[in-house]
Amino acid sequence: MAKPLVQMALDSLDFNQTVELATLVAPHVDILEIGTPCIKYNGIPLLQTLRAKFPNNKILVDLKTMDAGFYEAEPFYKAGADICTVLGTADLGTIKGVIDAANKYGKEAQVDLINVEDKAARTKEAAKLGAHIIGVHTGLDQQAAGQTPFTDLALVVGLGLGVKVSVAGGIKPATVQQVVKAGATIVVAGAAIYGADSPAAAAAEITSLANAA
Repeated sequence: MAKPLVQMALDSLDFNQTVELATLVAPHVDILEIGTPCIKYNGIPLLQTLRAKFPNNKILVDLKTMDAGFYEAEPFYKAGADICTVLGTADLGTIKGVIDAANKYGKEAQVDLINVEDKAARTKEAAKLGAHIIGVHTGLDQQAAGQTPFTDLALVVGLGLGVKVSVAGGIKPATVQQVVKAGATIVVAGAAIYGADSPAAAAAEITSLANAA
């Protein structure tokens, strides 16, 4: 199994705070994620800043596109995004649009399964369209209600479709090896890193644990 990638979610609305946090964690993670609230608030200038400062990291822009897939995603790929997300609840034409935009620029599209009812069916449809990554995602509001991504992760990995699988939703040092062993290709951590006394140390620990798994 290939080495899992560790992704850090940047969720602050503050431009400078986001850049400062990215500077601390970038040496210790593979992917910097500009979270949905963050990208909505700060837009392409933040993406361009991070792209220039961190050439060795992949950058994911969590657009959560719901319509106009190609039209919405293309400017972000052009500005340096390596991965853009599209909602699994979107129309298949929308999902295909983001995949097409990704392919045009030699990048990747991630289909986010948040709130998708039939996750197996939608994963199969997305893989057939050429999705590069399937995102198993337990949202913040769902986490607050006690939900975790582990059952959905097992379901998606068990389909054996050959696509990368990203998992997000309350991942912390105590659970990172569990998700890697369950088949996650990309492990996403947010609060476990940015809420730590030392975000750099927390990121390094999670990456070390993921690699050891």
